[in-house]
Amino acid sequence: MLKLEAPSADLRAAFLDMAADFASHGESRYVPASQDFEGFLRRIASDEQERMLPPGRVPGSQFWLVSDGRLLGCSRLRHWLTSELTYEGGHVGYDIRPSARGRGFGTTLLSLTKQRAAAMGIARLRVTCDVDNRASIRVIEKNAGILDAVVPSRTRDKMICQYWVETG
Repeated sequence: MLKLEAPSADLRAAFLDMAADFASHGESRYVPASQDFEGFLRRIASDEQERMLPPGRVPGSQFWLVSDGRLLGCSRLRHWLTSELTYEGGHVGYDIRPSARGRGFGTTLLSLTKQRAAAMGIARLRVTCDVDNRASIRVIEKNAGILDAVVPSRTRDKMICQYWVETG
């Protein structure tokens, strides 16, 4: 059974296992978090509180996709957007552990995150991805994402796709 769970100390071992999966595939995104898991959980909790964020940052929630105690992926949902995030970054970021990719978990993760967004009163989500990220494009389009534009990234030498995804 797939479900979204809030990050917690109870899932420490599952998180560290997922972080090791990323690292073994040459992806270092969770190395700092695995080295200071308690600090990572504190940062996640503070990211939900607008008053605790530095200027220019928006509040957000993180969710972990769990199946039978195994952590398959993470999503990050920004509660609102700046003009910069509307252009690139959007409401939602997500990733699936390398050993679980290609099996529909990304599609499920975005779908469950859409439900959380709807419960928070967010009617539509901006989701962006690199134009060459075919897997992410499939995930977004399977969640009824409508391509709004293809534009140059403002931070990297890449083109990005900008989508809108209705939550209702």
